[in-house]
Amino acid sequence: MYMPYPFQIIQSPTKVHMAFTFTSTGRTIHLDKVEGPPDLTYMGHSVGRWEGDTLVVDVTEFNGKNWFDRAGNYHGEALHVTERFTPISKDAIQYEATMEDPDVFTRPWKISMPLYRRLEPNAQLVGGLRRKPLVTRWESETMVVDIKRKVPEGDKLYEWYRR
Repeated sequence: MYMPYPFQIIQSPTKVHMAFTFTSTGRTIHLDKVEGPPDLTYMGHSVGRWEGDTLVVDVTEFNGKNWFDRAGNYHGEALHVTERFTPISKDAIQYEATMEDPDVFTRPWKISMPLYRRLEPNAQLVGGLRRKPLVTRWESETMVVDIKRKVPEGDKLYEWYRR
């Protein structure tokens, strides 16, 4: 959450989805009762609840294969993150996260910062049309995906945009 890249929050009655421009990643916060993932994941499994105006999210089921930052600060599979998203104005949310991982840290630690809405004219968030895709090939530990945009015949918006 503390990276300087735009992201978008989409809410439904039972889910909050976050779409990140960084690595074109998505995250779902479940507000309803769901079964956990069949395996550990990079972004963990997020289960949220409302406490007044604050969205409180418990995140578990991390695979321990990524870092907190570019400095290499890491975590293990036992990581438990408790996040709090509290509106402070129509254009800002106070974000707090408490990290607990007894396999890596001697005690819990916390970060806190405001998240601001992009207000500049023509700000583009996730899902905006692009003349050239950001990614044409994606590789992970278990998969390689070559990405090619498929445009339905007669798509007038795409034809207008690529001019």
